[in-house]
Amino acid sequence: MSDVVDKIALRETVQKFLSEAEHAIQAPSIDTAELRAEIKQLLKQKDAVLVAHYYTDDAIQELAEETGGIIADSLEMARFGANHPAKTLIVAGVKFMGETAKILSPEKTVLMPTLEATCSLDIGCPAEEFSAFCDAHPDRTVVVYANTSAAVKARADWVVTSAIALDVVQYLSDRGEKVLWAPDQHLGGYVQQQTGADMVLWDGACIVHEEFKAKGILDLKAVYPDAAILVHPESPDAVVEIADVVGSTSQLLKASQQMDNDTFIVATDRGIFYKMKQASPGKRFVEAPTAGSGATCRSCAHCPWMALNSLELLRNALRDGSGAIEVDEATRIGALKPLQRMLDFSK
Repeated sequence: MSDVVDKIALRETVQKFLSEAEHAIQAPSIDTAELRAEIKQLLKQKDAVLVAHYYTDDAIQELAEETGGIIADSLEMARFGANHPAKTLIVAGVKFMGETAKILSPEKTVLMPTLEATCSLDIGCPAEEFSAFCDAHPDRTVVVYANTSAAVKARADWVVTSAIALDVVQYLSDRGEKVLWAPDQHLGGYVQQQTGADMVLWDGACIVHEEFKAKGILDLKAVYPDAAILVHPESPDAVVEIADVVGSTSQLLKASQQMDNDTFIVATDRGIFYKMKQASPGKRFVEAPTAGSGATCRSCAHCPWMALNSLELLRNALRDGSGAIEVDEATRIGALKPLQRMLDFSK
């Protein structure tokens, strides 16, 4: 993040959404079975498909599987939505995922359970400030993480997810290109270290992954000495350094299936446990410790914005057409080129 961005204002914005997340989590529950049945009926009526991120709650992931949708990382969510014949995509995740779906499928209706579900990386990389940062480094190829707004993507040359960030930056470096990276400084630093690429980094971070602590993980490792440590590269350097496997959500899921270990300490959003347990029912998955009650977040191993997604809000979006994603055409066209590069590169 550039010095122009007011970090105090960013923290206040984050706390506002954290409060809303806490309120949503404490909202009165309704009959889940009845709600699920209604959603299934609405999906058929609206010619809609449910696209859910690994970090959403178990009930939403389960519903996506049962109705022919998908549970995936942001790269596969984007690909699935673009290729699926449904006229309506309901994207359970955070706002940039819905925007990506709309950019790739402008003819489709794209709905989200709530438009309040955003991302600290997105908030911390405002389009105008980012554009000025790019202007200050005109000789660099602009590579932005998928966790950014449509307007930021429109300023980029490439969009990447954590699954392909290393490969894309290595490709660019081999071509002699210097890279401007945004917004996650931890993922960017990891990519820079692994590739040796010439990179300048925007100063942003994920409020979930930044809270993982190496000391706490090592203390937990002492309790589970045979456990493998799985770490998402949005985590701080000290956490990445002690990992047995570093990778995207889909890569960590694959590692948990293929490794012989019976126990895993997982340093990413605990929403991934649904698929990990499903894929390896005989294995134990332990949430990596964070800074606890003194941390920025109230539920440090679960994104508070992901937690805003609920079955009730999902039903409301399908029933009422609420949570519709719109991207103006100029921005969409600008963002489409780097997104298409991402999809083409990852084939």
